[in-house]
Amino acid sequence: MKRIPITLLAIATAILMGCDSKSTREAAWQGEHQLTSPGKTLTLQFGVTPERGTPTYSLQFGDKAVILPSAMGFELRGDTQKKEFWNGGDITSNASEVLPLNSGFTIKEVKSSTFDDTWTPVWGEESSIRNHYNELLVCMEQEGTGYLMNIRFRLYDDGLGFRYEFPAQRSLAYFVIKEERTEFALTGDHTAFWIPGDYDTQEYDYVESRLSEIEGLMPQAITPNSSQTPFSMTGVQTSLQLRTADSLYINLHEAALVDYPCMHLELRPGTYTFVSHLTPDATGWKGYMQTPCYTPWRTIQVTDDARKLLASRLVLNLNEPCAYDDVSWIKPVKYVGVWWYMISGKGTWAYTDDYPTVKLGQTDYANASRNGRHGATNENVRRYIDFAAEHGFDQVLVEGWNEGWEDWAGNSKDYVFDFVTPYPDFDIKALNAYAQSKGVRLMMHHETSSSVRNYERHMHKAYELMEQYGYNSVKSGYVGDIIPRGEYHYGQWMVNHYLYAVTEAAKHHIMVNAHEAVRPTGLCRTYPNLIGNESARGTEYQSFGGSKPHLVTILPFTRLNGGPMDYTPGIFEMDLGPVTGGNNNSKVNATIANQLALYVTMYSPLQMAADLPEHYEKFMDAFQFIKDVAVDWQRSEYLLAEPGDYLVIARQAKESGQWFVGGITDEHKRHVDVPLHFLEAGRTYEATIYADAPDADYATNPQAYVISKKQVTSADVLSLDMARGGGFAISFEQL
Repeated sequence: MKRIPITLLAIATAILMGCDSKSTREAAWQGEHQLTSPGKTLTLQFGVTPERGTPTYSLQFGDKAVILPSAMGFELRGDTQKKEFWNGGDITSNASEVLPLNSGFTIKEVKSSTFDDTWTPVWGEESSIRNHYNELLVCMEQEGTGYLMNIRFRLYDDGLGFRYEFPAQRSLAYFVIKEERTEFALTGDHTAFWIPGDYDTQEYDYVESRLSEIEGLMPQAITPNSSQTPFSMTGVQTSLQLRTADSLYINLHEAALVDYPCMHLELRPGTYTFVSHLTPDATGWKGYMQTPCYTPWRTIQVTDDARKLLASRLVLNLNEPCAYDDVSWIKPVKYVGVWWYMISGKGTWAYTDDYPTVKLGQTDYANASRNGRHGATNENVRRYIDFAAEHGFDQVLVEGWNEGWEDWAGNSKDYVFDFVTPYPDFDIKALNAYAQSKGVRLMMHHETSSSVRNYERHMHKAYELMEQYGYNSVKSGYVGDIIPRGEYHYGQWMVNHYLYAVTEAAKHHIMVNAHEAVRPTGLCRTYPNLIGNESARGTEYQSFGGSKPHLVTILPFTRLNGGPMDYTPGIFEMDLGPVTGGNNNSKVNATIANQLALYVTMYSPLQMAADLPEHYEKFMDAFQFIKDVAVDWQRSEYLLAEPGDYLVIARQAKESGQWFVGGITDEHKRHVDVPLHFLEAGRTYEATIYADAPDADYATNPQAYVISKKQVTSADVLSLDMARGGGFAISFEQL
C-alpha cells in the first residue's frame, strides 16, 4: 500500500465525512442529538444551549450519568483576522482582546456513521485490535463572525473520544488559542488517582483522594524536580483515573497529540467539574493554528470493571494507522545497561572532575585526569556486553559515553553536547565491533539537557553516527528547563519537536525511547518506532529517596493508557548504602518478587534489567524469570485489578505462545486467588512460581523469595500471598 503522510491522511479522513460548506444549506435541528455505542453500553447527548448557543455534551453508562451537561469551545486571541494585520499592521494591536468561541453557535449539519475494523499492531499487548465505534459529526457556525467549527464524536462501548475540527475558511484562516474551554462535569466527589498539574514534569508520586481534597493536598504533592512548573492548586494531569461510589471507573485523557499543546485538567473550585487547561508558551498564549486543522481527541473511558479499563484500546484506536510501509526494522528489545551504576550513586557520567566548566569542542579531555568513577569505560562496557550475550539480552545501553557531562545539568547551556564525540576511555568503533561479535547491539544515549535547539542542530549527524556503527535504538533525555528559554516540556513547540525526532529517526531505521518527554497519547500506533517513553516517575526515583509501593498499581491505569513506559524494573539490591559506599542511602520500596512481576504488569516492548550484573549473579534462580519473560505479546488477560491496590495480569508471548503472569500489591499484604482459565483446555502445564517468602516485606526483608513448581490446568486456581510492596511472577511450560 502506498504510504500517505499521516497529517494528510488525517485530513483526508475528515474530508471523507465532512460538512457541506454551502452557506445556503438549511440549518439542522438545534435540539439534542443522541448517539449510542455499538453495544448500547454508552449514550452521548449533544446540543447547543438555546440561551447562549453553547455547544454542550453529556455521557451515560447504561442508566448511570458519567458526565453531566458540559460546555465546549475556546477563547481566542481577538481580532487577529483584520486585513491591516496581514498587510503589515501591528501584531500586538488587538492581542489583549479575547474572542469567545464557545457561544453563539447554530448547528448547520449533523452526520452519523459507524466503523468496524481490526488492525495489527507492530508490537503490543495483543496481536490484533478491534476498532469499532459509532460516529457523530456536528457542523456549526458562529453567528456574527461566520466562523465554522465542527465537533467529531466517536463512541465506543468503553468510552468516548471527541475533537474540534476547523475547516478551511476565509473568515478564520489563522488564529491563536488563549484557552480551550472543554468541561468534564462529573457527578460527585469521586475518588481520584492524581499528580499535580505541571507544564514540565510528570515525575510525581500519585495521590489517592476525593476530588474535594485535591486543593488541600496539593502543597505536599508538589515534590522537587529538575524542571517543574505547577500552575494551580487544583490542576492535575491526564491520564486521570477516577472511581465512583457506584463502582464506575472513569479515565480522562487525550489521544493523538500532534501540533497542539498538552492538556491538563483544572478543577473548578467548589464543584466536581474539570475544565481543560492547555500548556502555554512564554507569552501565555496556548496554540497557534491554521485552518484546516483539528485538535487532539479528548477521551473519556468508562467501565464497570477495572480490568476492562486495562483492556481498553480506545486511545490507540483514535490514532491514525501506521505511517510506515516497512516496519521490519522495528523490533522489541530486552536490554541491560550502564545506567543504575550512575543513578544509584556508585559511579558518574562525567569522565573527569578537573573541569567545573566545559565548553563543547574546547575542553582537552586527552590531558584531563580521570576521576576513577566514570561508568562508560571500555572495560566496564565490555563487562555488560559479556553479561548480555551470556544471558540472551538484545542490547546494552551506555550513558555518559560522550563529552560534556561535567556541567551538563542545571546550567541552561545552549552548546552542551554534540552527540558524536566520545570520551577518551570509550572506543565507540571497537566496542560496537565487540558487541556485534557477541550477537549484541549497543543502545545509544542522547541526553539533550533540554537544550533542544542544540539537539536539532546535531541530530542528523548523531543519527548518521548511529547508522555507521549499527545502533538501531536511542534513549533520549530532556532533563532541565527547555532552551529556547520560555518554552515548556508540554507546550506546542516541544510537542512538535518530540515527533520530529521520531520521524527523523525513522529515516535512519532508529527506534526512540524518549525520557522526560510529553506523556504518550497513542502515537506509537502511527509511529511504532516510538518504542517507549519514560514521562512518569520511574525506577530512578527509588534511588532518589524512594517511591510509594502503590505507584506501580496506578501507572497501568494512568501513564500506560497512552503507550508503554520504560520503567526500568528489575532491582535486586534494595539497600543502596552498601552498593554506593554510603554515597546514597535510599532504599527501593519493593521485594524481588515484585520487581519480577513488573515485567508483566508494566507493559513495554522495551524492557530493561536495570540492576548491576554482580547483583543478578547473587540471585540467578530469580533472575531466570527476567531471562525467560517475553517483551511482545499475542494476548493479554487482566485477571484481577483495583487501582492503587493490586494487579494480576497474564500475557501470552507472541513468538513462543508461552504464558506468563505477574501480580503486585501496594503497601498492604494481600492474598489472591488467580484463575488459570487462559490456559488451553485439556493441557497440563508446569507452573514455576516466584513468590514472596512468608517473612518478606519491602521495608524489612525485601530479598526474601521462594520458587516452587506445580502442575496445573486451565481449571485450576492458584492461591498466593503477597508481602507488603510485594508480588509474584509465574511462567508456564506446556507438558
